[in-house]
Amino acid sequence: MNSNYTLRDEIRDYWSLRAPTFDEQVGHEIFSEEEREAWRDLFRRHLGPGQGRKALDLASGTGVISHLLHGLGFTVTGLDWSDAMLTQARAKAARRGAEIRFVMGDAERTLEQPESYDVLVTRHLVWTLVDPKAAFREWHSLLKPGGRLLVIDGDFVSDTIVKRMIRFVEKLVPGLAGASHAPNAMRETHERILRRVYFSKGARAEEVAGLLREAGFSRTLIDRDLKPIHRAQAKNLPLLRGLERATQHRYAVLAVKAST
Repeated sequence: MNSNYTLRDEIRDYWSLRAPTFDEQVGHEIFSEEEREAWRDLFRRHLGPGQGRKALDLASGTGVISHLLHGLGFTVTGLDWSDAMLTQARAKAARRGAEIRFVMGDAERTLEQPESYDVLVTRHLVWTLVDPKAAFREWHSLLKPGGRLLVIDGDFVSDTIVKRMIRFVEKLVPGLAGASHAPNAMRETHERILRRVYFSKGARAEEVAGLLREAGFSRTLIDRDLKPIHRAQAKNLPLLRGLERATQHRYAVLAVKAST
């Protein structure tokens, strides 16, 4: 492998390979109005009304969160490092007639202007970060005074009773728990990446919140009440996968930049 090929490059290329099927998966795209409204409620609760305020969707993928924010009245920029993801995101925005700015960039080194956004949102990004301390300082710098960052993430690594039960059932009845969307080679790449990222042991809410405070955020709040989202998602998942999702350590962390 090229000695200049970094872990960040591998993460970018992994998600580029996932781009063609990204919107087919529960937890990526939204498949019901019930789930869409649950996401809207989460954003209203922590970010307030859009009213034209500037929002940055970090690691925007195909633009699922960007469209939710746009629908709530934010002026949205979606940033992603994968050209394949951005191609899909721009096509989706064109089909829907949504004026969303999509730009290529590394979420850990965005190159966006300091103090240029009112809100930042990330979904399922933090667990993949190579250097979250530097990323969180970068995100803090992008926010205007009083700005808000909302991190939606989880510990998808730690073993649980439900995970062990699913593995046991899979051995007895292969396929009962639901097939994986990723081919074996892609799963192996995912596991290889996971072993080398900062949160290789799992991104726990308390640790994420602590690192955000270290990065300069004046206040953090952990919201574990994501049940409305998970209940809606579970309706489109096999029973055991829905149970796994409902019992995982998933959360939102709100981080606020001081007003002065």
